[in-house]
Amino acid sequence: MAELHLVFGGELVSPEKNVFKDVSALHLVGIFPDYESAYLAWKAEAQRTVDNAHMRYFIANLHRLREEGKKGSATEAMIA
Repeated sequence: MAELHLVFGGELVSPEKNVFKDVSALHLVGIFPDYESAYLAWKAEAQRTVDNAHMRYFIANLHRLREEGKKGSATEAMIA
């Protein structure tokens, strides 16, 4: 099973907090099949927006969001 990673970012309310100013304006960079490719995408976006102290990009490990002990949905069974 692939360990998917989501790269996303947006403008923060304050550089000191990880609270987005406008969640509807988040920039979804993409979903990547491994950490290395996600990191390269994250780095490119972070460097592109380096002049804006309020912009932050993150890598979310999508495979960690799933609760292994919990039964999946019917659609999840079709994917697996």
